[in-house]
Amino acid sequence: MKTKSLFYSIALVVGLPLASHAKLNVVTTTPDFAAIAKAVGGDRVEVTALAKPTEDPHFVDAKPSLILKLNKADVLIEGGAELEIGWLPALLQSVRNPRIAIGAPGRVRASEAVELVEVPATLDRSQGDMHAMGNPHFMTDPVNAVLVAKRIADAFCKLDSASAEVYRSNLKKFESAVDSKLAEWEKLLAPFKGQHVVAYHNSWPYFARRFGLQIDLFLEPKPGLPPTPAHLADVMARMKETGARVIIVQPYLNRHTAESVARNTGAVVVDVAGFPGGVKGTEEDYVKYMDHLVTSLANALGQSVGKKP
Repeated sequence: MKTKSLFYSIALVVGLPLASHAKLNVVTTTPDFAAIAKAVGGDRVEVTALAKPTEDPHFVDAKPSLILKLNKADVLIEGGAELEIGWLPALLQSVRNPRIAIGAPGRVRASEAVELVEVPATLDRSQGDMHAMGNPHFMTDPVNAVLVAKRIADAFCKLDSASAEVYRSNLKKFESAVDSKLAEWEKLLAPFKGQHVVAYHNSWPYFARRFGLQIDLFLEPKPGLPPTPAHLADVMARMKETGARVIIVQPYLNRHTAESVARNTGAVVVDVAGFPGGVKGTEEDYVKYMDHLVTSLANALGQSVGKKP
């Protein structure tokens, strides 16, 4: 038994195909990657997300229990665009697991599969929490989700070639599900192309680009900095100028601030989740998560048409 276990560990480290159908132990930083890993891996994987779906992915508590999960992982899937820079490196300093070391077959950086936007020309920390590689919230674009799924499937196939056909089949099903829903989502939001939407944090440039919205007003004066009265007054003035009547807020952000702005502008506050599982019924399912997000926003935009401040 010990010999078999040793071979299994060595195989994962050097990228050899597994000799048995033992499930891959997959750890992801956030629930969106977990949902896609489950869609691709099916019953050949066990998946755990380190961050909760209602938790700010920038600030996850680096608890010892998370180190234990990482020590047992065969695969680590991270954003890789500094989304987790405040907590993942600290965790990995205490992890002794060569299977998920940088450069190992079990280390998957999702950002390497997509084209990042908002890459700063220069780094200026006075502008708030800047990400040198670009905006890390790329999973709100369904097309990016498919690209990430392909990268995850490639990693699974390399680590477990005996199940490669299963992974490829699951990938095709996921891609088909997203493609069919994408047409529906685009149709739902098409009447609102060009409309301004207010967000608390700049988490939505990929979503906005995909669906033709302008999510360019933020309750934060700069990324990661709390709203100030002067900044909120400016936001309200710009909302009246642009006709923005919807404010989207994630569960870990201050809804009271959004409600105050909404009362003064005639806007609607929409609770949106940043990840699958943040809203009941979307657990472990990226397509259901996106469906809820698009439908909620389309309904709010429809209700706000013709409203005056």
